[in-house]
Amino acid sequence: MASESPARTDTAIAAAEAALRSARRETHEAPVEKKKRNPSSVRHEHEIAWQGKRINFERRVLLMALIAGVPGTVISVALLWWGDYSAKVQWTLLMFIVCWWLGFVFALQRRVVQPLQTLSNLLAALHEGDYSIRARGATRGDALGDVLAEVNDFGVLLREQRLGAMEATALLRTVMREIDVAIFAFDAEERLRLINAAGESLLARPAERILNFTAEELGLREALRCDENCTMQMSFRGKAARWGVRRTVFREHGVPHQLLVLTDLSRTLREEERLAWQRLVRVLGHELNNSLAPIKSIAGSLQSLIRREHRPEDWQEDAERGLSVLASRAAALGRFTASYTRLAKLPEPRLQKVSAKSLIERLVNLETRLKVGILASPDVVIEADPDQLEQLLINLIRNGVDAALE
Repeated sequence: MASESPARTDTAIAAAEAALRSARRETHEAPVEKKKRNPSSVRHEHEIAWQGKRINFERRVLLMALIAGVPGTVISVALLWWGDYSAKVQWTLLMFIVCWWLGFVFALQRRVVQPLQTLSNLLAALHEGDYSIRARGATRGDALGDVLAEVNDFGVLLREQRLGAMEATALLRTVMREIDVAIFAFDAEERLRLINAAGESLLARPAERILNFTAEELGLREALRCDENCTMQMSFRGKAARWGVRRTVFREHGVPHQLLVLTDLSRTLREEERLAWQRLVRVLGHELNNSLAPIKSIAGSLQSLIRREHRPEDWQEDAERGLSVLASRAAALGRFTASYTRLAKLPEPRLQKVSAKSLIERLVNLETRLKVGILASPDVVIEADPDQLEQLLINLIRNGVDAALE
């Protein structure tokens, strides 16, 4: 998850402080039981009571400064008082010494306490999320300057981390808003804590109305119980579909949460099915065109032969041979398309013994655009599916003639 905003951090800190104050108040208000206490607990309570009566830091600094100047002041006053001076000189010098002493004492207190107050204000500002305040006099080389410089560097670091966290959060929100898969985040009690726009569209309810709902109320309990990567049949808004479910666990403040991602597989399957049918139709169209073109050519030749007034002597033999080729090719094409219709894929071959030479001689006669020659070779008998082999050779011959014509 992204880093929390400063407002949320302040709220959590305020809640913790309130809980702490409440616990302290309950401790102070609890009745004291009268029971025998051991000496160690009594000594500990006395130490706490003594610490509560200690003077604060400013007064300790002032007292130590006063004590540090007492010996010199007492000696100076004694020498002044026992010397051969007039009363006016004695009182004048006495006031000067005392004022000088007290002035340096309070100046020392201010020089010690004021930087600490500045440092406290800086830390309070950092605690409140204000990283723009910097301490003056943060020069390297002395103890106080080093401390102030480190605090300034710490503020710069926190500011950069805050900007980085804000940018990362903005990027995450943009990605979650634009992504077309439904994303849900549930806490340890299976209550919804986060949802993106696709999830809102899937449930047909805005995030403000369904946050803190349980997974069972949202109909996602089974999805949280499945494996980390599985496929399920689920229904949303009355429409059943297959969904790809991805589930992972992350931690926030040490508490485990579950991230649920739902992907609609039905749309992808429909698209793949449409592309598969397009490829199938394209293949069938190619096969049919390659077979129908020579059939049309032979039928045209026979029709022209019959319409002649003066036919050649062997026209009946040519007509019978052409009609036989047409019938054979039409039957093979019918069986081929029927197999595709039944299986929607290339059918399993039905092996038969086929004479390669006679098969090729019969098929080259189907191509009438160019004369296709056959090299002399011995006849070979092979085991193959004659219909599929014929379709293959027809396509090969037709593609070769197309290339030659171009």
